[in-house]
Amino acid sequence: MNEAIPEPSDLLVPEDPAQSLDVIAVGAHPDDVESACGGTLAKMVRQGYHVGIIDLTDGEPTPNCPDVETRMAESVRAAECLGVHARVQLNLPNRILMDGFVPRIALARQFRRFRPRIVIGFGQKTPMASPDHWQAMQITDAAVFYSRLCRWDEHFDGVPVHAVARQLYFRLAFEPDVMPGESHHLIVDIGDCLEQKLASITAYESQFAHKPKIAERVRAAALVTGSQAGCWAGEAFASAHPYSVSDLVKTVMNL
Repeated sequence: MNEAIPEPSDLLVPEDPAQSLDVIAVGAHPDDVESACGGTLAKMVRQGYHVGIIDLTDGEPTPNCPDVETRMAESVRAAECLGVHARVQLNLPNRILMDGFVPRIALARQFRRFRPRIVIGFGQKTPMASPDHWQAMQITDAAVFYSRLCRWDEHFDGVPVHAVARQLYFRLAFEPDVMPGESHHLIVDIGDCLEQKLASITAYESQFAHKPKIAERVRAAALVTGSQAGCWAGEAFASAHPYSVSDLVKTVMNL
C-alpha cells in the first residue's frame, strides 16, 4: 500500500473544472471504449449528457505505433469524434496491468473527481485478446466500491466520497452480445451515431489502418446487434444489478 500511484494525464477536461460527469466509460487501452460503446457515448452527448472516458494504460508498445505520443494524439482525435467532454489516461502499465490497490485507488480518485452517475466498463474475458481487459473489469468493479468508502481520506487527498448509482458492462465489437452469467441485458440504438463510432475507431490509424475493412466489420457487428432489438444498429450491455423504469411503454417501445 506504499507503492506510488502514477500521476494521471488529462487529455481532455471539461471547460469548467468543477463539472461533474453523467457517465464515465473505462477501458484498459485507448480504442477499447470506442470499439465497445462509442456509439452510445456519442448518443448521450447528443442528448445533453456530460460524458468522459478513462484509459487505464497508454496501450503501448504496439507493432505499428511509433511512440506513445502518437497513440495519445489518436485518442484525443477519437474522443473529439464522439464529442465527449473528458478523457484521462491513468498511466498504469500496459501488458502487465494487474488488479491491485494502486490501480483501484487511481481509478477511484477519478470517480470521486468527476462524480459520475453511471460507470461502464468491461464485463467479460476476451479470449485470445489482451488479458488487461479482464484485469480492467476487476479494477473497475473495485474502484466503484472504493469511491464510496468513507474514513479513508488519506488515499483521496480529502476529495469527498462519491457513490456511483449504476454500473453497466460492455463488450468489444466482435464479442457475443449476451454475457454469460449476467442476467440483465439491454441494447442501445446507435443508428444515428454509428458513423461517429466508426470515425472514432479509424482515428487510431496505428492500430487499425493495417487491418482490412475494419470499419465494415464494426458496422456489420453493430447491424447484427441492432437487428435483435428491432433497430438499425446497436450496442449491447449488461447491468450489474436490475433497475426499474417509471414508464414501461416508453421504455419498451423506445419512445
